[in-house]
Amino acid sequence: MTFASIRRGYHVIKTILHYGLDDLIPRHKKPWYFSILRNGLFWVRNKHKTKSPAERLKLAMQELGPVYIKLGQMLSTRRDLLDDEWAYQLAMLQDRVPPFDSALAREAIEAELGAPIDTYFDDFDDTPLASASISQVHTAILKSNGKDVVLKVLRPNVEQQILADLQLMTQTANLLEAILGEGNRLRPAEVIEDYQTTILGELNLKLEALNAIKLRNNFIDSNALYVPFVYEEHSYERLMVMERIYGIPVSDTEALRAQGTNFKLLAERGVELFFTQVFRDNFFHADMHPGNIFISREHPDDPFYIGLDCGIMGTLTEVDKRYLAENFLAFFNRDYHRIAQLYIESGWVSEHTDIIAFEQAVKVVCEPMFNKPLDEISFGHVLLELFRTARHFDIVVQPQLVLLEKTLLYIEGLGRQLYPQLDLWQTAKPFLENWMSEQVGPKAMFNKVKSNAPFWADKLPEFPELIYDNLKLGRKLLGTQQQMLDKYLRYQQKSHKSNYLLITSAILLICGTILLSQNATLWPAYTCIGVGVLIWAVGWRSRPKNRKF
Repeated sequence: MTFASIRRGYHVIKTILHYGLDDLIPRHKKPWYFSILRNGLFWVRNKHKTKSPAERLKLAMQELGPVYIKLGQMLSTRRDLLDDEWAYQLAMLQDRVPPFDSALAREAIEAELGAPIDTYFDDFDDTPLASASISQVHTAILKSNGKDVVLKVLRPNVEQQILADLQLMTQTANLLEAILGEGNRLRPAEVIEDYQTTILGELNLKLEALNAIKLRNNFIDSNALYVPFVYEEHSYERLMVMERIYGIPVSDTEALRAQGTNFKLLAERGVELFFTQVFRDNFFHADMHPGNIFISREHPDDPFYIGLDCGIMGTLTEVDKRYLAENFLAFFNRDYHRIAQLYIESGWVSEHTDIIAFEQAVKVVCEPMFNKPLDEISFGHVLLELFRTARHFDIVVQPQLVLLEKTLLYIEGLGRQLYPQLDLWQTAKPFLENWMSEQVGPKAMFNKVKSNAPFWADKLPEFPELIYDNLKLGRKLLGTQQQMLDKYLRYQQKSHKSNYLLITSAILLICGTILLSQNATLWPAYTCIGVGVLIWAVGWRSRPKNRKF
């Protein structure tokens, strides 16, 4: 490990102790050497004893920075794992992170614009509209069209802090790889590398702007999702300008209830949006915590989502997408044998796995979920149990699915807040069945032919000439091959004749030598040797000399 990583690791542990989070570990769970390390290497004491454990965890994550704040954001949606106080405190990490000095924000914005703020904007508000782990948002009016906009600017030095945490995580993962050996199937280094690519993408607001534009275009005519317009000409690596929206935070259920929002329809559209992004577009919002999701104030009886913060977007390979869809459908149909087959076919589980035993293990975990509303089941718990079960079957961790798993956890958390009685199976199954029918069968074949029709129409006039040239070339190659075959056969005939003569001469020479050694009559011995030499000479001269065919 580098000195910077050791220093960062020390700071992480120091922060944990500063907020007394080590007190949350039950005494009987602490190893015998814990107190020695605690008192020998660290002299930090809990300075927040008057605060609740939940608030101390929030403050610690907040102090440790973006990487840890995002972990808290995910946990805040898991009401099934955390009680209300813990969830409430962690939810504050979503959009209530302490802001940085507005003078620094102005300086950063003008550095990106290359001009004073009032060159392009009026009524710039120094008080941030929102402050998050990586960036801060200010409001203004765009001079060119008079519309309300928000300016999203990165926090000062946020890149250095994230890189230090990522370096520490990478080195820790490499250490685990060394301990576990090359044959381990957890691949922690690969998982961290994938996460690193994801979070580093958030540090480029120009990339986020392009992601938002693509997602907006994917749902431009949708009645389920609205993505604010991005002013690409004013977007840079550390600054992004976009349309200001006036929706209701998805976590503010009281305000949504007060305006008469149709929660059932809203929850169903959330599930449909997830599957549409994953399977139709293969481009899904992978940071759907409540701080990034708003609900429209217009026509609450037919509500739609407003999606913000497109810094983390996920994609899957076509193979993973197909296996994932088949897994979902097999799960909805309770076809556990098919699930076991898919895990083996996809390489997620070793091909030597006992498929019958794996099928039974999956059934034990998944069967209790059926015929229950969303408020009585926990995907997080099921996912944990599946991993525990699969460990006995040598499961392979799939780094490309980490973002998808995280998104599923967010979807579950939002579903619990909006409409716990949602019938997930009834909502998702028809969508997946329709998608699968479009991927295989006559309809899929017709669509593929239709999409390739312009290409084949362009190449069709060349077909007769190409066919003639290939037939001519084939005839030429056939003639050449026949000549080569004839030469090869003649070579083999000569070679066999030569080998036969040489073998015969060797036998005669050996026989003559044996007769001489036994003091037999001389003339038979000399005859064998003479004839042997003569035959050897003939055989040697008859050897084929040209070995090229």
